[in-house]
Amino acid sequence: MYIIDGIAYAGEQVPEISVCGVRPLQNYRLWIRFSNGEQKVYDFKPLLNKPAFAPLKAVDLFNSVYIDYGVTVWQNGDIDISPQELYKNGIAVKSAETA
Repeated sequence: MYIIDGIAYAGEQVPEISVCGVRPLQNYRLWIRFSNGEQKVYDFKPLLNKPAFAPLKAVDLFNSVYIDYGVTVWQNGDIDISPQELYKNGIAVKSAETA
């Protein structure tokens, strides 16, 4: 349990995480640097069959990824993915060069 502004919450407090660096890699992967300094590679291929992410099958569109207020987005924010998903399911790497 933790308390914020006098309100008690169940569970453990999870620190806010945001994306502060992103680079598209080959084979529909993303290199991501997070606000806590960690770097991970996220494999996007499994999501490409979901309707929300299907447009990203176009490599040019996938490669146009950018950050908007700490969130990874495409198409002027019409497509996005949460920093928590990227962090939880990304594979840790030491640097962008090792990705």
